[in-house]
Amino acid sequence: MPAEGLIKRLVTALLAISAVAAVLFLTPRMAGAAFLGAIVLIGAWEWGGFLALPAGAKRVGYMLVVATGLTLAWWLAGDSPMPLMLLAAVWWVAAFIMVLRYPVSVPLPLVLLAGLLILVPGWLALAHLHVAYGPQWVMYFFVLIAAADSGAYFSGRAFGQTRLAPHVSPGKTWEGVIGGLLLVAVMAGAGAWWFGMPLVFMLSLGIAVALISIVGDLTMSVFKRNAGLKDSGNLFPGHGGVLDRIDSMAAGAPLFLIGLGWSQQLT
Repeated sequence: MPAEGLIKRLVTALLAISAVAAVLFLTPRMAGAAFLGAIVLIGAWEWGGFLALPAGAKRVGYMLVVATGLTLAWWLAGDSPMPLMLLAAVWWVAAFIMVLRYPVSVPLPLVLLAGLLILVPGWLALAHLHVAYGPQWVMYFFVLIAAADSGAYFSGRAFGQTRLAPHVSPGKTWEGVIGGLLLVAVMAGAGAWWFGMPLVFMLSLGIAVALISIVGDLTMSVFKRNAGLKDSGNLFPGHGGVLDRIDSMAAGAPLFLIGLGWSQQLT
């Protein structure tokens, strides 16, 4: 990527992170959860592109379907979102198999269902994390995802030779994966110190989240290729659309919440 494009990418990321942090830390927690839901609904609009829906009423209709899913998920989950988090985990195992089998055409009914299985549990995990644990945990989760992404990007550019998934995302390499995991390990160590959590637990959770975030990224690439799209949208200069930014988060958030819930049961 040329230096100008890299600078645009970094500036966009910094502005987006600052805006999200301001909302999460400066507003009531339910308002923060609603804000995260609004971001997800923009992603639902973009998902309409994967369904070949024209911009207009049909995409709004899919947004309303997802909005209904968010509302029902919050109501059904109550104080115990773990059953829905486990359902999300099952979906990501299936998504991993789909990535391994690619290239294969994904039928539109499955694309429609996948949007719900990705967006709804991903939002529910972040919303519950924010309301029950606090914005500091949400931002730390974002730090882990950013570390995995940035470490993979820069180490892949510097050392990348062995392609990770050439049919799905030719630019990703195993060297990039290793670089991302190393940076995540550093952030996990920092998180263990900051939150007073066991180092082994934070390392294990961080690495697991980083690995499933890669599956999320590759899964989104499958859907984009299936729809003949390069990016999900163009909302963020240098980054693409909302889905291009939250794919890893949607995959990692349920596992992150499961891990935190499990750690509390041990203490």
